[in-house]
Parts: sequence; structure tokens; C-alpha cells
Amino acid sequence: MTEIVVTDCNLNSVCERVEQHCCVDDPSAIKRHTNTGAKLWGRVRSKLLRQKLDPQTVQSKNWHMDVIEMNGIKVEFSMKFTSRDLSLKRTPSKKQSGVFGVKISVVTKRERSKVPYIVRQCIEEVEKRGIDEVGIYRISGVATDIQALKAAFDANTKDILMMLSDMDINAIAGTLKLYFRELPEPLLTDRLYPAFMEGTALSDPAAKENCMMHLLRSLPDPNLITFLTLLEHLKRVAEKEPVNKMSLHNLATVFGPTLLRPSESESSKAHITLASDIWSHDVMAQVQVLLYYLQHPPISFAELKKNTLYFSTDV
Repeated sequence: MTEIVVTDCNLNSVCERVEQHCCVDDPSAIKRHTNTGAKLWGRVRSKLLRQKLDPQTVQSKNWHMDVIEMNGIKVEFSMKFTSRDLSLKRTPSKKQSGVFGVKISVVTKRERSKVPYIVRQCIEEVEKRGIDEVGIYRISGVATDIQALKAAFDANTKDILMMLSDMDINAIAGTLKLYFRELPEPLLTDRLYPAFMEGTALSDPAAKENCMMHLLRSLPDPNLITFLTLLEHLKRVAEKEPVNKMSLHNLATVFGPTLLRPSESESSKAHITLASDIWSHDVMAQVQVLLYYLQHPPISFAELKKNTLYFSTDV
């Protein structure tokens, strides 16, 4: 029997795990039913989506258990709906010695670097051996591996480079996503969030360009340099789309809501009553903001700062 706990964040990666478990449990069955994993996954996904759209499931705080069986393979899974606001809620770290949950300006000042060490190392490792990996950044890494890397970076252990070289690449990608998700403030800041939402909605290309570039100039230097570093990395990942299946839009969908979110005070004003409200206009706009920058020609920190003089009277 295969037991899988499914969350909204790893829904798309369960298919691969179902197929893997099928092969391990009964190789001969796979020869007889070569697409058993895909068919079984289809049934599981259908069940999950029906439950996700059920108002009673959404309002319940309890785990819902279910079992689906096919060709001698049984999948037992548990599900519980958690709103996006709760799953992405930012909780600042109480200890300022680590990197997770600590302001990016504090980390870069302590490290005497322009981009946090964790960001640089994870990007380097992904580009070294994960850029051709199908579904990189979309497929979830093993939670225990991600937590091990998190603890290592927080403790600044000397073995971190060896750990990175030995760790599954999806765990490294997951650690990078977790770092940005746990920042006490989104990388593109709470203060500028409304302006980013307004900027991406502009229809005039010239006005939109001026607005979106001015917003980048308004970011604190550590945030801006880190964002530009991540931006160029994601572009390089997307260049391998024929191999890794990760387009600019796919990457914007993964990272957009993590890098850009409303402040706690703003999000508390909205009350989610339906599961479909998760993919609200705001979430789609967050994706569009990142997609705009990903589709933009290379953006230079030096050029942005050089042009700040022209906007100094507006600040």
C-alpha cells in the first residue's frame, strides 16, 4: 500500500511519486498496466479537486481521509484545506543569527555581501546540475531534506557546500523558495505592493515601462540586487524550457506570489469564502508583475541607479 499526504503546494508532484511507488511495489503489474500510475493519478486528482471545490471541505478544519484502488495498487491519502493567506503567512524569526525569517538587509550586512549567501549557493547549485531537471522549482523536494538544509544555513555550518553537492536538486530548489517565503517582508516589499498592482494594470506600454522601472529603483539595494540576481537566474532556467518544461510563465507562477504579497494588514481585510477565491485577481496580478520583468530585456542595477537622478524630484 502507498500512503501519500497531499498538500496544495505539492499537488502536481504526486503523479511522479505514484508512478515511482507503483514500480517499487509490483514491477510485473506495471508491465501489464504501463499507464496504471497515470490513470490512478487521474482518479486521485479528480477526487482532490472535487473535495477542494466543496464548500464543506473548505470550511472544515479536520483532515479528510480517502482511499483509491486500481490494479492491485492502493493509494491512501489525507487532505485538509488551508487558505493561501495562512500557508504563506510570514512569521519573523525571533533570533537574528540565522537567515530564515530574518530581514534581507540584516543578512547582507552581517555577511558583508550584496546577495545573501543562501541565494547565491542555491542558484549556483541549480545551474550546475538542475537546470535540465524536468519541473525544476515546480516539483517539490523532500520536506526533511529541505529542513536539513534550512538548519544548516541557519547554523552556518562548514559542511553546507558538501550537503548541497549531495542533496537532491529539488530539495535545493525548495530551500530557495522557502527562504523567500519566510522573509519577514516580501522581497518586493509591503510598501510598494499597491504600486506594483497598479503598474502591471497599465495599458500604455511607455507608461508601464516607466512605472515598473521606477518601482525597482524604489526598492532597498539588498532587495533590488537580490531580485535582479534571481531574475537573471530564472531567465537562464527558462532558456532550457524544451528540456525542463519550465517556461517564463511557469516560473512566474511559482515565484510571483512568494516575492510579492500584500501586507498582513491588507490581507486581513479580505475574507476568503470560496476555494476559487484563492486564485484571485491579486494572485494573477502578482504572477503578471514577475512575468513582466522576466520578459523584459536585461535590467542593470547600475543603469537603474544612474537613472534615479531623473526621478529624485518625485520621491
